[in-house]
Amino acid sequence: MADSLDGTHGSYDLGSQSDESNHFERLYLEPIYDAFVCPLTKQVMLDPVTLENGQTFEREAIEKWFMECRESGRKLACPLTLKELKSTDLKPSIALRNTIEEWTARNEAVQIDMARKSLNLGSSESDVLQALKCVQYVCQKSRSNKHIARNAGLIPLIVDMLKSSSRKVRCKTLETLRIVVEDDAENKEMLAEGDTVRSIVKLLSHELSKEREEAVSLLYELSKSETLCEKIGSINGAILILVGMTSSKSENVLTVEKANKSLENLEKFENNVRQMAESGRLQPLLTQILEGPPETKQSMAAYLGELVLNNDVKVLVANTVGLSLINIMRNGSIQSREAALKALNQISSYEASAKVLIEAGILPPLVKDLFTVGANQLPMRLKEVSATILANVVNSGYDCDSIPVGSDHQTLVSEDIVHNLLHLISNTGPAIECKLLQVLVGLTNSPTSILNVVAAIKSSGATISLVQFIEAPQNDLRLASIKLLHNLSPLMGQELADALRGSVGQLSSLIKVISENIGISEEQAAAVGLLAYLPERDLGLTRQMLDEGAFRMIFSRVVRIRQGETRGSRFVTPFQEGLVRVLARVTFFLADEPDCIALCREHNLAALFIEMLQANGLDNVQMISATALENLSLESKNLTKMPELPATGFCGAILPCFSKPPVITGLCRLHRGTCSLKESFCLLEGQAVPKLVALLDHTNEKVVEAALGALSTLLDDGVDVEQGVTVLSEAEGIKPILDVLLEKQSENLKRRAVWAVERLLRTDYIAYEVAGDPNVTTALVDAFQRADYRTRQIAELALKHVDKLPNFSGIFPNRG
Repeated sequence: MADSLDGTHGSYDLGSQSDESNHFERLYLEPIYDAFVCPLTKQVMLDPVTLENGQTFEREAIEKWFMECRESGRKLACPLTLKELKSTDLKPSIALRNTIEEWTARNEAVQIDMARKSLNLGSSESDVLQALKCVQYVCQKSRSNKHIARNAGLIPLIVDMLKSSSRKVRCKTLETLRIVVEDDAENKEMLAEGDTVRSIVKLLSHELSKEREEAVSLLYELSKSETLCEKIGSINGAILILVGMTSSKSENVLTVEKANKSLENLEKFENNVRQMAESGRLQPLLTQILEGPPETKQSMAAYLGELVLNNDVKVLVANTVGLSLINIMRNGSIQSREAALKALNQISSYEASAKVLIEAGILPPLVKDLFTVGANQLPMRLKEVSATILANVVNSGYDCDSIPVGSDHQTLVSEDIVHNLLHLISNTGPAIECKLLQVLVGLTNSPTSILNVVAAIKSSGATISLVQFIEAPQNDLRLASIKLLHNLSPLMGQELADALRGSVGQLSSLIKVISENIGISEEQAAAVGLLAYLPERDLGLTRQMLDEGAFRMIFSRVVRIRQGETRGSRFVTPFQEGLVRVLARVTFFLADEPDCIALCREHNLAALFIEMLQANGLDNVQMISATALENLSLESKNLTKMPELPATGFCGAILPCFSKPPVITGLCRLHRGTCSLKESFCLLEGQAVPKLVALLDHTNEKVVEAALGALSTLLDDGVDVEQGVTVLSEAEGIKPILDVLLEKQSENLKRRAVWAVERLLRTDYIAYEVAGDPNVTTALVDAFQRADYRTRQIAELALKHVDKLPNFSGIFPNRG
């Protein structure tokens, strides 16, 4: 045998070999012989070949030498002798290769044995690191060495190093395990035993560390094994951490990629897919719904229905699998349809995703499921889910009344469809009744579809049935019914008033809802809104509300709101507007119902309405308050206490010229009696005139109209009109009234403005000033020519006051 190699030869570099490799080469038990070493690479040969001149080289090295000769145009020569070769044929040196392999195996066994001795927690950090590097070197040299390492019991020893207190050791251990198990199924199976995988997952939680990177690389390698996939997924938190890493902005790009690939491998198991969905990685689950076999589609859809999704995700899901779920709902088995319905119920609960489902065609099968009876009908528990989905999509704000849902192109607001919904509402249990009422709520939220729904309700005679739900013990059912009746009240006010007036308990239930001291709920706002839009001149209903104590309770709630006790609720504005509108009902029956006058006096309602004229930002409250003050003020002339004049003496009766009329002080100049705000509702006493004048400049025309109506009571028959003009003048209200006439306005406001201006022009100095204002006279002429009959008559009188029309004859005949 030739002498051992002394390492002094030059080398032919085929790719750099690390210092660590050289270190382990030096750990040989037996020396390296010259015959083992390639003259070009100066390294032990793996595949020795012999040239025609008997020289032996590493196959890869000599082939590279020949290629360089050809590329440079040199003659093909032996690199040692430099003599030209006749042939470049290479003859394998089989005997030498076998000898080298035997020698290598003996020495690697020694290296593995030395590593095993150092792999314990009692060894120094440097010894353990050196042993791990040794194992890596040996295992990287050949796959067979990985078997040797396993058979030598190295794997459990390496795993134990994960418990080391040294971060360097733990990192090197993870790296070593990855090399040991790479492309070796049996080694991977060994890691599946015990708590090894759990320990690796635990190291994943170390934020932004080398350990984390090595752990995810190892898990990626392990995830290539189906057995390990199931094992990894079974460890609490493993998938959650991996999903978090894939969405991290601060992770190393390669780490994120490994985490992604690991999760892709884990998708082989349904339970892992469920965990990913729960952790926010929904795409694998959605892919299974789209592409999986029927059983998988069913189980994934069922799980989707159990997930809690944020709104953005609901839109993504609707766009991705909405149509697929709708198709399952149309054609699947009962079990599949149940799973699809539950998933659609979850997705449809957000407006944007509900609209996506509508566009995907969900309405026709939903309606069919609800109305089908017989062999193919859904169980009632699933009809309830269908009703819930229908309620969700109808309340999404989408224009559902244009989408055909029936065999004869009916829509949801077609009469027979609404009749069917009403029939179901009357013949099913509370849960489905609630959802179907919510469907009608959604349909009546639309100004276009509500007309059809109202017509269908009237034609079906269902009003009384719907009103009865106000007394339902189930809160959701009662809320849905009150919201529906609230929507219907502007168009069915009289029908609803008749039903409430003739019922025993429904009106009381509404009042009870409003009176509940629980802040301000949606139900309370809807209940008071329903009462607010019932006909205000229905005396029977008002009397019943008086008997129920409704107005006293409502007054109390308004006062509490004004005092700021119920701030913060999003329903406070509609609730307050409804309360004020209901409270104003009592002012419409002052002449007919003494109890209404008594109530207004007891609670000083006139003062409350005057205060609410300044509820800036609440236009409806200001408008209703002004209207209520108009009603109260119209009654003032009947409620003022006229003075009792002292009896005339004998001389005064015989010779009246010798008697003086008595002087009585403290009388209201407008009503000529003793007035007060609380007792006779006098606007002067309540200092309401400046506040009403201020509202004439309001941007809301209805507020202006109501304020002008209240101010017009100062100029009405039965009061001292001249004094009324003076009061308005003192409050600087003349010009604002004239300005209202000059502006473009509705017919109602024009009629009120012309009436008020005609009354003002009865005062000479105002008529004189107006006569010189062409704008006012032009507006009066326009009203005289274009307005309704009564307004034209009044405009004619006004024009006569300013001498714009002759006074000797009436243009319009007297029609009583």
